[in-house]
Amino acid sequence: MTVRLLLADDHPVVRAGLRAVLATEPDFEVVAEAATAERAVELAADGGVDVVLMDLQFGTGMHGAEATAAITARHGTGGPRVLVLTTYDADADILAAVEAGASGYLLKDAPPEELAAAVRTAAAGRSALAPAVAHRLMDRMRTPAQALTKRELEVLRLVGEGLSNQQISKRLFLSQATVKSHLVHVFAKLGVDSRTAAVAVATARRLIRR
Repeated sequence: MTVRLLLADDHPVVRAGLRAVLATEPDFEVVAEAATAERAVELAADGGVDVVLMDLQFGTGMHGAEATAAITARHGTGGPRVLVLTTYDADADILAAVEAGASGYLLKDAPPEELAAAVRTAAAGRSALAPAVAHRLMDRMRTPAQALTKRELEVLRLVGEGLSNQQISKRLFLSQATVKSHLVHVFAKLGVDSRTAAVAVATARRLIRR
């Protein structure tokens, strides 16, 4: 059975490279390409796609995780599978993609045979995680008390962007007291006592990216 693919990435060179690699597999067919996350959602809705290879960062506009959530929410288990293909391996990115309903998460430096195997796994309805990503998720499961929650990672990411508690509360639709509470938990889990130190430690541990 042929696996019909949609390539969603804002870099034409990346899409061309992926198309060339995937063309070597006899059971793959690239049927569409999207330069924006919004366009990827539209093309996935048109039907005729089995797996979407989704980048996470598209510059301005919708994020790849948001597009993934839109595709999976609209189609459920009967729609196209989304395989995230990105350069980012921070916990914040991984959790956002997995919670959005991605069937897999692969890094762009994966060898062609690993990419092909992940596509087939996703098309079959199973999870396809890069070894490094699976290892990070396992680490979180082994030490749940020390792991930052998705919301704590969101708050910390915005702190890293220079936002104040008030700005974060408006961005995430939370009260300032809730934002402060999240930061208290973040500081305790990371063993720090300042916003700057929290961002530095989290970046070094690849919990967030700068």
